[in-house]
Amino acid sequence: MHSLDVAFPPTDRPDPFTEDLTPDDVTLSDRTAADRAEPPRVIEIGEVTAGIAVPEGRGVRFFSSSRDFDGLDGTVFRNTEQAARAARERVAARARSAAHRDPVAELRRRRA
Repeated sequence: MHSLDVAFPPTDRPDPFTEDLTPDDVTLSDRTAADRAEPPRVIEIGEVTAGIAVPEGRGVRFFSSSRDFDGLDGTVFRNTEQAARAARERVAARARSAAHRDPVAELRRRRA
């Protein structure tokens, strides 16, 4: 079994757990990646919640909250705006598709 007693060389940096620090004492390099990351964002298209964009690695992963957006579920985008754009494009594509399947127009074509 390995010992957990490991000797680390002393540093001149303050210990954040034992010393009182002001925000000015902490530099950007002292902060963890989680502190710098964006928070998860809800993506809404109109009044429909499409899903959430959760920061992951160098981008955001989209998790759908509506079946209409399941095709985007799990996709990693560069940023939240790119995920929202993909969701808007999906809504627009469905609207175009629905317009082509207009039942009234189809009945008129059959009668003609």
